[in-house]
Amino acid sequence: MRTSILWLLLVTAPAAPAGERSKSYEELPGFRPSEAVLWRDPGAVEERDLRYGPGGKALEPKAPFTFEKEDMVGTSPKVQVHDANGRRWVVKFGDESRPDTFASRLAWAVGYYAEPNYFLEGETIEGAHGLKRAHKYIDEDGRAQGGRFQLRTKDPQYMSGYSWGWRENPFVGTAPMNGLRVLMMLVSNWDDKDIRDNNQGGPVVAYHEMAQWMRRGTNNAVMRVGGAYVFFVDDWGASMGKWGNAVGRNKWDCAGFREESAHFVRGVRDGEMEWGFDGLHTANVAAGIRAADVRWLLQYLGRLTDEQLRAGLLASGATPDEAYCYTEALRMRIGQLQDAASGRTAAADE
Repeated sequence: MRTSILWLLLVTAPAAPAGERSKSYEELPGFRPSEAVLWRDPGAVEERDLRYGPGGKALEPKAPFTFEKEDMVGTSPKVQVHDANGRRWVVKFGDESRPDTFASRLAWAVGYYAEPNYFLEGETIEGAHGLKRAHKYIDEDGRAQGGRFQLRTKDPQYMSGYSWGWRENPFVGTAPMNGLRVLMMLVSNWDDKDIRDNNQGGPVVAYHEMAQWMRRGTNNAVMRVGGAYVFFVDDWGASMGKWGNAVGRNKWDCAGFREESAHFVRGVRDGEMEWGFDGLHTANVAAGIRAADVRWLLQYLGRLTDEQLRAGLLASGATPDEAYCYTEALRMRIGQLQDAASGRTAAADE
């Protein structure tokens, strides 16, 4: 029972601050590849509750919320609060709050590990003061705009300072790792920074991060749960918009997301997938994925219903029109995956 609860309470902590190097997962205390976990069978995918995600309704943040401090890690405005149940939360504001909530729940729904995230709108944060980046999201009365509430706990243990690379991990070449890479593209998550970015510098920039041209960072993290080390993506914020170069890409833009869905899968050549996706390091997530990997993922992804997708989107701050738009676009992308897996997709253009 305790192990089940620990799996449920997966939670993240901030990535290493700019300038602080990440250690390789191989340096984790007592690390053994046999104890590394990336994915587990989600069971009845069609019964997964995307309205509440991995934390379920039981862990939903409960008002009133009391301000603790502003969190200056990363580029998004954030504050730390505690709720009426004494649980601690990091509230992320801005254009990453909605996609981070939804995309992480989508990954969780098909068996990957995700932290409990909830999107709440119009909550009052008592005692908020001295705000720098977050001041435009919390008014003088403490009334906050919509934000992603992310649970913080001490158990399970976030392995601060450790990370992994898309090409440097214990799961390279496996169907679960390639399936995770497909999910990154499915939600157009172009911010695929990993341990190499954090340790080598950059440039890794979005159009709104030009002033931090050499900003380091990694969105890949490790958590210790019982006797296992869990590998996961702890930031899905750069999702649900347009992929592309630093000027064209964005976040939470359904019109752009739906437009690009028409060429999500370009074809299959010699058993390997060809994609329209373009990210910070496109090859990290796009190269070397086999049609067989897609067939593996569709055993789970293909069972999600439109009702589940809409529920997850609405709970992540989407308007009804956005929920309809995104569901339609995601279904289009999943349909292309199904065509490719069954051999109905033509070979990619030479």
